[in-house]
Amino acid sequence: MNTFMDLICRTQPGFFWFSCPDFLIPLFKVLFWGCHPLTWYEDLYLQQAVVFIEDAIHYRSINHRVDSGSLRMYRCYYSRLCQWVLAATITVVLLLAFVERPSSLSKTSDLRHRSEPWNPPCGLTESIEMVCLLIFCLDLGMKSYLIGWEEFKKCKWLISYMVVLSISIIDWVLSISMLCHETLRVRRLFRPFFLLQNSSLMKKTLKCIKRTLPEIASVILLLALHLCLFTMIGMLLFAKTADQQENEEWLLHFRDLPRSITSLLVLLTTANNPDVMIPAYSQNRAYSIFFISFSVIGTYCLMNLLTAIIYNQFRGYLLMSLQTSIIRRRVGIRAAFQVLSCQRTQASAQVLVRVHAVLKVMSRVKMKSYYRAAINAAVQAHADVGFMDREQFQKVFDELDKDRITEHPPLPQYSSVLLQKLQQLFSHYYLTVLGNAVALTNVMCICTVLVLNSEKTTVERNNSNLEIINLCFILYYLLEMCVKIFAFGGRGYLSYRNNIFDGVLTVLLLVLQVTIFIKYTPPSPVESNSSLWELVRLVNMLIVFRFLRIIPDIKLMALVASTLMDLVKNLRAFAGILVVVYYVFAVLGIWLFEGAIKPPPGISGLSNTALQNVSNASMECGTYEQLGYWPNNFDDFASEVGVLLDQGRSPESTCDDQKPWRPDDVSAERRVVSSAFLRQAAIILLYNVMIVNNWQAFMDAYSRYTSEWSKVYFVCWWLTSSVMWVNLFVALILENFIYKWDRSHSCSITEVEKIQYETSIQLMFREQIQEPTEEELLCQLHRHPHLHLQW
Repeated sequence: MNTFMDLICRTQPGFFWFSCPDFLIPLFKVLFWGCHPLTWYEDLYLQQAVVFIEDAIHYRSINHRVDSGSLRMYRCYYSRLCQWVLAATITVVLLLAFVERPSSLSKTSDLRHRSEPWNPPCGLTESIEMVCLLIFCLDLGMKSYLIGWEEFKKCKWLISYMVVLSISIIDWVLSISMLCHETLRVRRLFRPFFLLQNSSLMKKTLKCIKRTLPEIASVILLLALHLCLFTMIGMLLFAKTADQQENEEWLLHFRDLPRSITSLLVLLTTANNPDVMIPAYSQNRAYSIFFISFSVIGTYCLMNLLTAIIYNQFRGYLLMSLQTSIIRRRVGIRAAFQVLSCQRTQASAQVLVRVHAVLKVMSRVKMKSYYRAAINAAVQAHADVGFMDREQFQKVFDELDKDRITEHPPLPQYSSVLLQKLQQLFSHYYLTVLGNAVALTNVMCICTVLVLNSEKTTVERNNSNLEIINLCFILYYLLEMCVKIFAFGGRGYLSYRNNIFDGVLTVLLLVLQVTIFIKYTPPSPVESNSSLWELVRLVNMLIVFRFLRIIPDIKLMALVASTLMDLVKNLRAFAGILVVVYYVFAVLGIWLFEGAIKPPPGISGLSNTALQNVSNASMECGTYEQLGYWPNNFDDFASEVGVLLDQGRSPESTCDDQKPWRPDDVSAERRVVSSAFLRQAAIILLYNVMIVNNWQAFMDAYSRYTSEWSKVYFVCWWLTSSVMWVNLFVALILENFIYKWDRSHSCSITEVEKIQYETSIQLMFREQIQEPTEEELLCQLHRHPHLHLQW
């Protein structure tokens, strides 16, 4: 009975056991499961330990139900299949914006030839969306049940999840009731939330950004003060005078307060430099001091100071967030030790766990094989004693915090002295250097032939010489691959990523070259030259691509490439938040500006030359229309690719003394035409604004077609994307590179390759994170809402 009561004190039963008397629980276990109560309890302890260790591996909270049925549901929820289904559902619901009205499913966007894009019938996308919403409701229900009602009330993300789902379902019902003719779909704006709430690291990043905003706001306020001060000075310097020839700066950039602020704000991003100061500079070179002072203080001082503040503050908050992750891992391991210690009667004051039980738990835990092997090896070291104490148990799981080091298989052993000499020769580093030199020579030969044949058509080119040259180099590549396989062995050769890259391309090149000689042996017909050139061009591109093999052999280049790969692999949370921001601003842009910019009527019957001549005669230089930015608009969501015919940039084009076209200009000479007006994506427009090259053209166009208040939207996007997010991304690149540089500064090229691609966000900041104390861990365990342990 003591054992039974011990269990009752340790874990809160679920389902049926809430109302079952304590003394009847073992009897029902025997009747319904047909097993001994002690066996069932031991199995429950093992299940709890398995789940706690899996929580520790993935930095998950252990504050969930711990009865047997809930644990099985919990592991099922976090299984690869369920998480894949949830991720696919999130992807589908986000991609619906590309199909929904305004649809982006059109072959071409040229208004003269484009037909109306295909719009799905009412109910098609809505049915898909409802399936996704039902899956999200199931996801919310499982999460809510697993953590319990008390924890649900404390979790703001789950409450927000429920609110967003409610709004989405209500808006979906309204769409169906209105037969899909509603003008506004509110639920589109909330779809990125499903991506945010499914990633713990993304939520941590968003929380860190939120905490960093006050420091960013202080610098932005200083930038605003700097901008307003120079705006006032500029309006005083370039006031309107009686001499019309001296009013060009006033007319173009300082005519009123909104235009003055806009001109200097764009200058802050250097997008309109030196255009903004040329009219004044042409009158008096002293005016350049004003613009240079503004740029030096604003662009080179305050903007870089903003980068430093974002790097410092965000890094501090990220460290705090990652500290929480480390505490979660330690708490999970500590909880696993505590429940495993319940399996045996403690004869002494020291709490111990059986080595056999730990190995049994490890056999059930879902984790990467190399971590499992390392932990099992560390546990086996205590097999002679048979037991492990708390410190030994926690130290075993320190293997989870270590970088994975890729160990290459040993070289094959040859008995012959000659083979040993050849193995030593072919495994030498100089063979790789020679291979890189040969690859460089091959690329230079291809470049020479391309330069000599640049003016010839594919029919006039004689590809035989290039084929012979490529064949010689490919045979060398094949020989190099064979001798490396001989020296390192098959498994040893494949253990190097650069060898896999090199070998695959070599085999592919050999197959293509053999195909060329078999299919196009001379004399070949003239009509086959085009197909032959396609194959030769593919071979040449692969050879040029193969030259990237030099990256792992140059230490600094390998370090940079490794940093980039780590960014792709481990900074997905930051990219995910950028996707969310893009999505939200794209939806807002479509709501605000869909159909705002339209080409003038009456252009479908004109040829491209006539259109271009009319355009060049009626457009102001540097405007949205003259630059041919028609593809960039908010008419749809997708990233359709089209061909933009370069209009208004011919040698005969003149931009002097031209006024920009406005929607109310109906005269023939003021009609602006587009030789290829393409309905591009809102996302593409936002990307172009984020780059800040000529972004003033977009602000000017939408302020003319809509209102001056449209500039607020573009400035907000610039602040969010270019000022905050790009600087944040630069800061993270610096942190990642500094970490890799410190790790590999004293390493050889081979050692750099070993640690390549093995860094995680937690490991990047591992040295700055403090270990939690035993008191902190016990405090966390005492707060567990479903696990009540005796101490």
